[in-house]
Amino acid sequence: MNIVLLFLAACLSIVSLWLAPASAHEAVQIVTPISSQIPTGAVGQSARTMIHYIQPPGGIQAFNQKIEANPRPFGKSPATGTAYSTPASIGCVYKLTSSLTGCNPNTVTALPQGGSKAIAVVVAYNYLRALKDLQKFSTQFGLPAPNLTIVYATGSMPRFSPSAWEMEAALDLQWAHAMAPNAKLYLVEASSDSIGSLIAAVDKASALVAAAGGGEVSMSWGMPEFARETTYDSHFTTPNVVYLAPAGDSAETNYPCVSPNVVCVGGTTLRYNASTNLFLQEVAWVNTGGGVSQYESIPSYQSANGITGTMRQVPDLSAAADPNSGGWIYYTPSDGYPGGWMSAGGTSWATPMFAGILNAAGSFYKSSAAELSALYTGASAHFTDVSGWCGDYGGITAGTGYDQCTGIGTPVGYAGK
Repeated sequence: MNIVLLFLAACLSIVSLWLAPASAHEAVQIVTPISSQIPTGAVGQSARTMIHYIQPPGGIQAFNQKIEANPRPFGKSPATGTAYSTPASIGCVYKLTSSLTGCNPNTVTALPQGGSKAIAVVVAYNYLRALKDLQKFSTQFGLPAPNLTIVYATGSMPRFSPSAWEMEAALDLQWAHAMAPNAKLYLVEASSDSIGSLIAAVDKASALVAAAGGGEVSMSWGMPEFARETTYDSHFTTPNVVYLAPAGDSAETNYPCVSPNVVCVGGTTLRYNASTNLFLQEVAWVNTGGGVSQYESIPSYQSANGITGTMRQVPDLSAAADPNSGGWIYYTPSDGYPGGWMSAGGTSWATPMFAGILNAAGSFYKSSAAELSALYTGASAHFTDVSGWCGDYGGITAGTGYDQCTGIGTPVGYAGK
């Protein structure tokens, strides 16, 4: 009899989880996969991703069981009651669509439009179900069918990674597509996470984007700065290609983000009302990377816009990154990590998001430096100057104008981009 009662109690507990999906404001665990942890070994050898995901109460599997048992209509968030970001809610926050009070991820449905030419996402290792997962994401949120080509940088399919590089690729593809749904997408897979392999993949991605008439190369990975980093800067100079990389998710500067030939994207937190899920404000994300480069000189687009000093400062700008208000992704793993619908964040999320915004803006500058010159010059009119603080690790605060927390701020519409 006692066994029966215990079984019934366990069932009721599980049902309660299904009926009350994890909210972004509940006590959840932020998980940093192996791919996003600081690499061991020689400095400047291996890159890491900048992704973190939410482990809801009861786990991702139970969360997805609830979603499968109570599917929501296409065009909506996969689960009610959460404040995890959707393509529509991000479009609302950044005024890429008709702005609605509150930008509630559970109710807003107007999607960002546009996009053309190409966006290439560069990752390490193979992501077997990239297209099927992207199609599922697109169907759920009412996005156009994706136009995706998967390219192996060496010509041969890379091996799988046991460290969540697949999750990174899912985040990158899905959110680049969300912001520029009509752009041609390339997933360029490097053979490993070594700097040499990734740079070879960047070269391949650059050629593909240039051949498509221009666009963006999004690289949601990086490594702590190293003395010979400047020797790689020339790989980010293909004409008609703009390069983007994340500032990082810890108190340091990262390469290739600090390259003067790369748009460096920092992170913010989106704050929602815990009861209504209405958007309240955007502040600096406590874990965003930033600072002054050790090896890269200050570029003219910074010195000409009132930034002092002799060395490059990062980030250039910011977008949503905090995994607590992270973006929905759909991910089918072959690497042992939990899969299905989940919320992911980090400056790995902000980077492809902003790459998509640039693509949809349609300016298609001939270089990253030209793009950055336009962004800095028009910052006061086309970006929100975000306040807040980047944590007590460095005492950096987001103040008026440019700062090493959030750069020039976060995007407002497509103008000036």
